[in-house]
Amino acid sequence: MSKIVEGLKYSESHEWVKVEGNVAYVGVSDYAQKEMGDITYVDLPEEGDDVLAGEEFGALESVKAASDLISPVSGVVVAVNAELDAAPEKVNEDAYAAWIIKVEMSNAAELDALMDAAAYKAYIKE
Repeated sequence: MSKIVEGLKYSESHEWVKVEGNVAYVGVSDYAQKEMGDITYVDLPEEGDDVLAGEEFGALESVKAASDLISPVSGVVVAVNAELDAAPEKVNEDAYAAWIIKVEMSNAAELDALMDAAAYKAYIKE
């Protein structure tokens, strides 16, 4: 069983969002990291980059596959988790502690299109 954290929002492409004020922390779900296997590289955007909901902002690479990261919200990247450059395995160790980017949201209403924990659990059928 994959860990699903209550109080977060989830996208169909398996990213999670934790909202603090107008800032969204974005990472990948425990389910996604398990499906990918050992993460070997995280392709991060730059601080100041614009991201759009539903659009690619980076990628994860594992021993099995590469997978695009899809932003669940639109806005400006205000921070990237540089720890992941040196230690991409942190995503495997705790997918919810290893946030990837922080986004200052331009449209918080986009959160309404995301799933809550119960809906995500049903979506991944675990």
